[in-house]
Amino acid sequence: MNPYISIIIPSYNEEKRIVKTLQRIKEYLSSQDYSYEVLVVIDGAKDKTAEIAEKFSLDWTELKVINNKQNHGKGFVVRQGMLEAKGEYRVFTDADNSTDIKHLEKMIPKFKEGLHVVIGSRDYKDAIGATQAIPQPAFKRLLGNMGNIFIQVVAVFGIWDTQNGFKGFSAEAANKIFSKATINRWGFDVEVLALARKFKYKISIIPIYWENDAESHVKLSGYLGVLRDTVKVRLNLWSGKYK
Repeated sequence: MNPYISIIIPSYNEEKRIVKTLQRIKEYLSSQDYSYEVLVVIDGAKDKTAEIAEKFSLDWTELKVINNKQNHGKGFVVRQGMLEAKGEYRVFTDADNSTDIKHLEKMIPKFKEGLHVVIGSRDYKDAIGATQAIPQPAFKRLLGNMGNIFIQVVAVFGIWDTQNGFKGFSAEAANKIFSKATINRWGFDVEVLALARKFKYKISIIPIYWENDAESHVKLSGYLGVLRDTVKVRLNLWSGKYK
């Protein structure tokens, strides 16, 4: 029997954080009354992330580690995890646990209502109650706000936080969306949401409490890459590439 929930954790050099995140997720899921699986998908890590995760899996049969030897990008490993997962509902969450797994409590009721795509947002303009424990640095907030306006105009209108790393999909939506997705790096979130809209899935947004991690892997080049990928998404939509 397939599990009810699949949790996908894309991971790059996370040897300092992955154990704490896995411990928290195991603690939470072990207390629930539904079946689950957890997939750690490693994106060509150069540290001991794979070794640590595999050791953790020895005492946790629901945990599976997919160890890519080469780095492809977060979009690639999230897509790989979504298509490898067996859950009736599939959620990806960041390895730094910036969005606590307890937010599933807000997401699962949406799935039970029949929604196929549910995403978390840190922006109160998306959902009342969305907050950040420690705001990002000013330059990141400025870049994020400017970039989001561009993203809304070009590809995904009406969503203020497209980049938050806590998104869930029904098995149907995950298979349809991620089998068509093409973007391997930071802009994959935009593509996924644009495809959800293209395939007529209503996107429900839940508010999250987000804790900024000072050791985030996202750099200025990542922000610029998202904007470049957003243009690619629009061109792909116009050209019919996703048919």
